[in-house]
Parts: sequence; C-alpha cells; structure tokens
Amino acid sequence: MAVKLRFHGAARTVTGSCYMIDTGKARVLVDCGMFQGSRSETELNYRAFPFDPKTVDALVLTHAHIDHT
Repeated sequence: MAVKLRFHGAARTVTGSCYMIDTGKARVLVDCGMFQGSRSETELNYRAFPFDPKTVDALVLTHAHIDHT
C-alpha cells in the first residue's frame, strides 16, 4: 500500500502550510496554517478546505506560527 502526500498549502509560497498524509488506514493533517501576504493570498483563508475535515484522523502541528497553525 502506497502512502500519499498531498500539498494543500505552502507549495508555491512560504505561508499556508498544510499537508495531508494518507496511509490508506489513516489520514494525518500536518499543519493547517493561514496564508499571509498579498490580498489575494489572504483571501485564500476564506475558501473551503480542499478536503473533508471529518475524514482527518489526526493533526500534527509542527510549531506555533500562524502560517502553520
């Protein structure tokens, strides 16, 4: 079974850190931070999550900066 890693933020910018690790048995969200910077980046904070939060089994916060938590 392959582990999947999805980038939901901080892939093209340094803010909005949000990654999903899916093992097939569990889904772990690593960080779920806010986007900062230009108005268009800040507006991303008001979009719906690109995943169903009810399907997340665990959340790991790497550290307490707003772009990670």
